[in-house]
Amino acid sequence: MGSRRTVVVICSLLLLWSPGPRAAASDIQIGTGSTAGVYYQVGRAICRLVERATDGPSCSALPTAGSLANLASLHDGGLAIAVAQSDWQYHAVNGSLPAGYVDGRFEHLRALFSVHGEPFTLVVRRDSGIDHLRELKGRRVNLGNPGSGQRATMEVVMEAMGWSEDDFLLASGLNATEQSLALCHGRIEAMVYTVGHPNPSVSKAVGLCDATIATVDGPEIDRLVESNPYYSYTTIPGGMYSGTDEPARTFGIKATVLSTSDVDPDLIERVVAAVFDNLDAFRRMHPAFGTLEPERMISDGLTAPLHEGALRYYRRAGLK
Repeated sequence: MGSRRTVVVICSLLLLWSPGPRAAASDIQIGTGSTAGVYYQVGRAICRLVERATDGPSCSALPTAGSLANLASLHDGGLAIAVAQSDWQYHAVNGSLPAGYVDGRFEHLRALFSVHGEPFTLVVRRDSGIDHLRELKGRRVNLGNPGSGQRATMEVVMEAMGWSEDDFLLASGLNATEQSLALCHGRIEAMVYTVGHPNPSVSKAVGLCDATIATVDGPEIDRLVESNPYYSYTTIPGGMYSGTDEPARTFGIKATVLSTSDVDPDLIERVVAAVFDNLDAFRRMHPAFGTLEPERMISDGLTAPLHEGALRYYRRAGLK
């Protein structure tokens, strides 16, 4: 096991640990992301519905480093369920994750369903004069914390643009809860986030720091979208945040809820049933969930095979 993967696994275990009674074997732990991100809200929403169900198991949403760390923990049995970007799910299935997370194909990875879309979001200080992705070169930029989908997607964008970290005046590795404050204090001029909207971290940056959302397109991004089935162009609507009146073109992926074939199908069926039997309640739990449609949730962004327990529910519900 490489040193990077060792660090990820150790960090994931530390994040899973909390003082108090040891969790029962039937308890569900859902790996999410930063508490400032929508992944954490996905985990909390699922757990609320699971625990509302009759004799439902206890369920907790765990803050983690993000998609790549979640996939590593799923692979090694540290998590039963986790949220991850659809692009990194694809790479896990096809054995093309960055070195140090999962070696080879993640053959026992299983999909439950997808949730909200996640535009790659470039937030910039207005006084920086940055209006477009191409203007990041030579600037102070937060790339995201190692282990997060945010950081990994930014590295993909950097490769597409022909950039390395040396092309920035500063390339920081702050997590989502830290980057808005750094933008406000002028330590960075831009931050990236692959996230559903509206998002509190982005809202904080726009509201407190007079920030705005820049455009991400061009021939390099065209090639990136055309050559990868999990990417598509999307638009962050104008007016989503105070003072951001113009829509911002960018590209994005889907957030997906995953497990492994090692997890009890009966348990997974109960989790999926708790969400789909109460989908209206789930939609109300965050604005990013408001337009979810069951038919698309069981197909969009899913590269891994459906979990036996999830498939059992979808067939019973007439969705498959």
